[in-house]
Amino acid sequence: MHPMLDRDKFMRCEDLIDQLEECHRSDFFEKAFGKCNIIKQDLTNCLHNARLAADREKILERRKKNKEFEMKKKQMEEEEYGKNGYLKKVIEQEYQKKHKQASDN
Repeated sequence: MHPMLDRDKFMRCEDLIDQLEECHRSDFFEKAFGKCNIIKQDLTNCLHNARLAADREKILERRKKNKEFEMKKKQMEEEEYGKNGYLKKVIEQEYQKKHKQASDN
């Protein structure tokens, strides 16, 4: 059984949805002998492909947002520590020197 078939969500499959609904309105004996099976399988394939396409689109959108986030994060670090984190490296070196001197004493 298919989930609720939202025509807006599955616009690519709208013709198949209409065909399946029309087939289900047909004679009981025709349905009983599998008249609608081919249409139903085509609709299943179409819904699957539509879902995969939507998933791909979401993945690409998420990658784009992640890239923008990383760029903003890098920009903030450069504003705080200078290009390539120069100031951060200097601070870490000074910190290590102090702790090394303290442990030697």
